[in-house]
Amino acid sequence: MDVGTLVEQAREGRPRAVARLISLVEGASPELREVMAALAPLAGNAYTVGLTGSPGVGKSTTTSALVGAYRRLGKRVGVLAVDPSSPFSGGALLGDRVRMQEHATDPEVYIRSMATRGHLGGLAWAAPQAIRVLDAAGCDVVLVETVGVGQSEVEIAAQADTTVVLMAPGMGDGIQAAKAGILEIGDVYVVNKADRDGADATARELNHMLGLGESRGPGDWRPPIVKTVAARGEGIDELVESLEKHRAWMDEHGELTIRRQRRAAQEVETIAVTTLRQRFADLHGDQHLEALAKRVALGELDPYTAADELVAGVTTT
Repeated sequence: MDVGTLVEQAREGRPRAVARLISLVEGASPELREVMAALAPLAGNAYTVGLTGSPGVGKSTTTSALVGAYRRLGKRVGVLAVDPSSPFSGGALLGDRVRMQEHATDPEVYIRSMATRGHLGGLAWAAPQAIRVLDAAGCDVVLVETVGVGQSEVEIAAQADTTVVLMAPGMGDGIQAAKAGILEIGDVYVVNKADRDGADATARELNHMLGLGESRGPGDWRPPIVKTVAARGEGIDELVESLEKHRAWMDEHGELTIRRQRRAAQEVETIAVTTLRQRFADLHGDQHLEALAKRVALGELDPYTAADELVAGVTTT
């Protein structure tokens, strides 16, 4: 099936066409450039929400509950659930989708699991293009669930319009789990499993940490803290309300446009660097690099001059 027909069928909401387009993205198909060119004028309408947090905080359950809440509002929802790949076999269970089976028969919900394939940061390398596919396919909201992340895996903040950071009581020091980057990327914070002991204390600690070193002006966004029990749907309406408030604030202050332009710049840079690396491999293989590395190791050449020579050999060819 040609790309134009696939895009047309995806716009009609046909899940097989959407699946095929995302597969072309994941497989870095030779048709990828044609796919992105066809999708470009159709994308830019979906509201992208990223959900991140440590393993076990209930990201998949919260994502599923958000799908239900947005469907009750009449929204068409796309879900991109990222699962870790094994560093040994390269395989991935893709189990997040299993937790969302209640939405499997809803034609207005599209759920796609993706493996990280060794990519760090909590996302798959093809996530930006996959988000664009779901956007162009007519999804009003795209929910991106990251893998269980650590303290510095904050890539989702560069891919989502709004970033939700989930925490849960009873998982050790809550602030320890949220420091070193993860605490700074959230637009909305969620203390899930709030029916457990320690939920109020976790929320207080989080509120205290968010206030440290705060330099926000009167009109700046202050991330709210929402307590939920996602398994029972409690607090989900309040979470959706907080998301919509953040979206309205971004629209009012021009922040949404700024974030999307920043995201586009990062995507273009990544593609350019990848293309340059591939062009070098096609032209010289590893021989040129090995020759330069040998000269650097022998002290005949400094690494910066070697790098300049390497880049010049690719860009002038």
